[in-house]
Amino acid sequence: MTTDDSTEAAPARRSLADVTPPIALGPLDGRYRAVVAPLVDHLSEAALNRERVHVEVEWLIHLTSHHVVPGAPMLSGEEREHLRRIVLEFDEHTVAELAATERITVHDVKAVEYLIKERLAAAPATLGSDTVLPQVSELVHFACTSEDINNLAYALMVQGAVRKVWLPSAKALVDQVAAMAHEHAEVPMLARTHGQPATPTTLGKELAVLAHRLRRQLRRIDGAEYLGKINGATGTYGAHLAAVPGADWIAISRGFVEHLGLTWNPLTTQIESHDWQAELYADMARFNRVLHNLATDVWTYISLGYFAQVRGQGTVGSSTMPHKVNPIRFENAEANLEISSALLDTLGATLVTSRLQRDLTDSTTQRNIGPAVGHSLLALDNVRRGLAGLDADPAAMARDLDANWEVLGEAVQSAMRAAGVAGVRGMENPYERLKELTRGHRITGDDMREFVLGLGLPEHVAQRLAAMTPATYTGAAAELVHYLDSPSVSD
Repeated sequence: MTTDDSTEAAPARRSLADVTPPIALGPLDGRYRAVVAPLVDHLSEAALNRERVHVEVEWLIHLTSHHVVPGAPMLSGEEREHLRRIVLEFDEHTVAELAATERITVHDVKAVEYLIKERLAAAPATLGSDTVLPQVSELVHFACTSEDINNLAYALMVQGAVRKVWLPSAKALVDQVAAMAHEHAEVPMLARTHGQPATPTTLGKELAVLAHRLRRQLRRIDGAEYLGKINGATGTYGAHLAAVPGADWIAISRGFVEHLGLTWNPLTTQIESHDWQAELYADMARFNRVLHNLATDVWTYISLGYFAQVRGQGTVGSSTMPHKVNPIRFENAEANLEISSALLDTLGATLVTSRLQRDLTDSTTQRNIGPAVGHSLLALDNVRRGLAGLDADPAAMARDLDANWEVLGEAVQSAMRAAGVAGVRGMENPYERLKELTRGHRITGDDMREFVLGLGLPEHVAQRLAAMTPATYTGAAAELVHYLDSPSVSD
């Protein structure tokens, strides 16, 4: 009997989910891993657990150092160092150990608590039998709800990611744009409003506008507050005061949060309200969108020939057209900025709401902070590399200017208005007369000079306008670039 090939079952493919080492599901942990790897130290699941351990350890040290719980022994310097070494030596083995414990506890913060207690129980083997660390085991996670640990851990994570990784990259990019602005401050360029030829500017001034906008957002991000709390299950210090009523728990809480380098939030429910996160992510998303504007503008200047992509041409631009060097850095940046901004918007919108005193929507939401910041960091890298591969082409800009003499119409009609106000006759309807001369068709330099010299303007005004060209009609554009360096410019 003949079998119809069309009905035969296809051979089963090997499951990629079973490949070792595991294959990344997303591009940040796959194709783009090298660019965003520094964020792993701050925004990964392992980083979250390390910061949880850090907070728990510091809380234990804080309680014992300040004699908060009567009868609790003081820790020696060696014992405090031993505790802090749990954080310093946090590695892949610790990650695996926590994962194994969490499979039993089905609770991530409880797994961290047990890890520290196990280290305390094992301390005599390292420090000697007279160590008091086993005696303070029940001060681990003392009077804490999980969110006391989590909110502080996340604040430290985000603070580290922004200040140590994202901000340095963003500042380097803005400095790069500012340097280009100064370099090209006096290079005349035809402006385009609504896509149409408009009053000339300079390439440097247009780059300076973008650098100035980006720097404003960086100042806001640089000044962000990172809030934290450690006040119990509903923010009332109920368990604290029930256990040790004589302690000034509000002052102890504030001192601990500030000891971690965070801003203390005195009024919370079970969770720290995350408003600071929403504010920060809004500012970062706004920075993304300004940078997106830069990427699309530079892409357009490349398409107009104002920039030549001259470096890195060993790469394949097009798979079929050998003459092409595609502006892929800027296109990739656009896409990653859009993804990042969408995630940051979602984080900010979700995190500011919590039902009554607690729900868990923030828990899974905050696990996506890494991708949100990662796509922005990837875009920063793309734009920086894209800009580094560009050379301005003043000759191309000059050709465009010389083909658009009609843009001088604004200058001439403005001079006519001023002369008319000063009493010069024959200056009536200046806008309409320039509109008739220039709208809908191109004019030459000779056409413009002939028109200007026939208006009856005062001689010095007529000669000044007749000598003007589109390339010299850039106003104070070059001078304005220097405001990038002025700290007195108001936000």
